[in-house]
Amino acid sequence: MATEKEIVVSGIRPTGYLHLGNYFGAIRNFIRMQEDFNCYFFVADWHSLTTHPDPKDLRGNVERVLAENIASGLDPEKVVLYVQSDVPEISELYLLMNMLAYVGELEKVPTFKDKVRLQPENVNAGLLTYPVLMATDILIQRAVKVPVGKDQGQHLEMARNFAQRFNHRYGNLFPEPEAFNYGDSLVRIPSLDGKGKMSKSENEMATLYLADEDDKILNKIKKAKTDSATGVIGSPMPESVSNLIDLMKLVSAPDVATFYTAAWDDQTIRFGDMKKQLGEDMVKFIAPIREKAKALQQDHAYMQRIMKEGAEKARENASKTLNEAKKLIGIKYY
Repeated sequence: MATEKEIVVSGIRPTGYLHLGNYFGAIRNFIRMQEDFNCYFFVADWHSLTTHPDPKDLRGNVERVLAENIASGLDPEKVVLYVQSDVPEISELYLLMNMLAYVGELEKVPTFKDKVRLQPENVNAGLLTYPVLMATDILIQRAVKVPVGKDQGQHLEMARNFAQRFNHRYGNLFPEPEAFNYGDSLVRIPSLDGKGKMSKSENEMATLYLADEDDKILNKIKKAKTDSATGVIGSPMPESVSNLIDLMKLVSAPDVATFYTAAWDDQTIRFGDMKKQLGEDMVKFIAPIREKAKALQQDHAYMQRIMKEGAEKARENASKTLNEAKKLIGIKYY
């Protein structure tokens, strides 16, 4: 008898454009996971409503995120790809889970405190209960593994808490999900301005997007920061230079990063040549993803079919979980 594959769940908000950090920090792992696990990957459009996106932009953003994930290598035949709002069972379980969440604990969540500080004019209830909806996304499919970064660690811990509370109060239903990624460390993609990591919301010129045209990629890398301490053999490599070396390790031939590391060590490095090489290699990497994603977005019939089929598969599993939860709570009357 074949062993049932473990369930993995992860989502991505349809805000901004996917970038190199999303690819190497998440999507690349998803592509590997689709071979090993029963994967549910969704576009978190309800989550995005906490920041009030323009309704006319939302549909296009959702389709673009799906298209870029598929263009990057996710196979809709191997994973369940769906839009969060196409699975109404999530909202009903979210309501039930809110009864197990306490205002005090939600107010202490660091990401909520950050949102209050950054957008004091829009501290809506959705922001406060964001961790409950995130937990519900995971628990509705009864996931046992969740690929998360360090910044999402507390949200996953809260999902485990909600699972424990439900199981203790009503009966055993939910597994306690665990963080999972291949290897001990996640790939951190450095920003081109030498300040932290690439981000959807920070400096656009310091971030390489999967939708960037060739000339924009070349221009961004040409302007990348390369402050140097050249002149003294053996001087430590500054972070701005090591950042570019790290990007080369991801998209260039294996010997390219080795060559420029050695060139720094003996102080023969030529930053113009280095950036030109990295730019050309980055174009070769991003261009096929960009062009495939464009073609997918133009095929509206295909995108609608993918969303519809994904919703049906996600709802099949979610409805079973919701019915079991309602029976255990005692609100299933017939």
